Amino acid sequence: MRHVILGNGPAGVIAAETIRKNAPLDDIVLIGDEAGPPYARMAIPNLIGGNISEAGTHLRRAKDHFERLQIAQVFGRAVHVSTRTRTVKMEDGRVIDFDKLLIATGASPRAPLIHGIETPGVHACWTLHDARAIMALAQPVARVILIGAGFVGCIVMEALAARGVNLAVVEKRDRMLPNMMGKGAGDMIQRWCEKKGIKVFTSTRVTSVDGGMVAGSPMAVRLSSGMELHADLVVHSAGAVPNVGFLRGSGIRCLQGVVVDASMQTNVPGVYAAGDCAEAFDSVSCRSVISGVQPNAADQAYCAALNMTGRSAFQRGLRQIDVFDTMGLISASFGQWQGARGGQWVEIADEAHFKYMRLEFSQDVLIGCNTVGVTEHASILRGFIEHHVHLGEWKDILLQDPTRLKDAYRECVQQEFVYQASPFHTPGAAPNAMRESA
Repeated sequence: MRHVILGNGPAGVIAAETIRKNAPLDDIVLIGDEAGPPYARMAIPNLIGGNISEAGTHLRRAKDHFERLQIAQVFGRAVHVSTRTRTVKMEDGRVIDFDKLLIATGASPRAPLIHGIETPGVHACWTLHDARAIMALAQPVARVILIGAGFVGCIVMEALAARGVNLAVVEKRDRMLPNMMGKGAGDMIQRWCEKKGIKVFTSTRVTSVDGGMVAGSPMAVRLSSGMELHADLVVHSAGAVPNVGFLRGSGIRCLQGVVVDASMQTNVPGVYAAGDCAEAFDSVSCRSVISGVQPNAADQAYCAALNMTGRSAFQRGLRQIDVFDTMGLISASFGQWQGARGGQWVEIADEAHFKYMRLEFSQDVLIGCNTVGVTEHASILRGFIEHHVHLGEWKDILLQDPTRLKDAYRECVQQEFVYQASPFHTPGAAPNAMRESA
């Protein structure tokens, strides 16, 4: 049996190792489009921030790791997959046969549609090549502009700030972390970053980048507000696009990414996908999603690899990034943080101490929340939301005073567990929120 894995990031490496463990005699070919040891893209901000060396980004430290496992490494870019002949055609003309195929090609950064985005002083923060270029230019007191203040953008922001640069962040939406935070929470995070010395422009777009035709020369960056900023480096973090274009004409079904079932198999038997290019059904949101999170990529790769070797494995859900750190300020976003039509909500804020909480309800169920600077309620909030606990009269109490979450938890959850454990309890004799959601 010959297993071919397209992509040598975390998903590809974990899949290759899992196949080897479960199929000691099978052939394994691991294909990557960057020469050099496989590395983790999510480690790049740590490299830029000075927390690790370049070797610290490598997925496996031993130079002979893949050789010892008899995993053949091939470097090059796939340009076509034929599911009829079971072959992968490479950019240099090579043709590689497969019995089982895993597509783990990840994603590429989405470049904003900005005049001058190809200027030498403008970089994505995606590859080791990008990281080296950014570190060369992001010297102390250098003027740096970061485009994008989403989840990844905020991680990059912190890495750049650690280098002692003069940093400005431009976000086209009306707040920071717009895909995770409402206006109140996003604005508080913005004020926190500004207190740390970072300029933040929201509801603003970069319209052009001029100058900088030689790497390291100054650039003029024009904003939609009419302001002009000068920069020695521009970094963009404006989302990503799954690398699936080479699958056109293959018969493998793609929407945004490669569509997979719970076993991570595509519509073509023996062809699987995992990681940032895989589009899987999420039971929480009840829709197909591309998770773009390394722990999910690892889980998916492990699942796919087991099935490729004849085992039976299924993905039961996706891990969510719901607690994050922005320049030392901890925030959280659980469930339907945007709220629901006809629902109720309550919001409290302590601006001076950077503390904020907003709870969203649908009838008597807490369905989502945003918190900033409030860490003591995280597990309670997650539990309420994940288990759809019916709060009864406690919903109205929390609408008046959301800080009474611990009291609500004691009354609505812990007492139910005691009730179920009682020798006088007859299953089904009384409604139980935890049992109903099971």
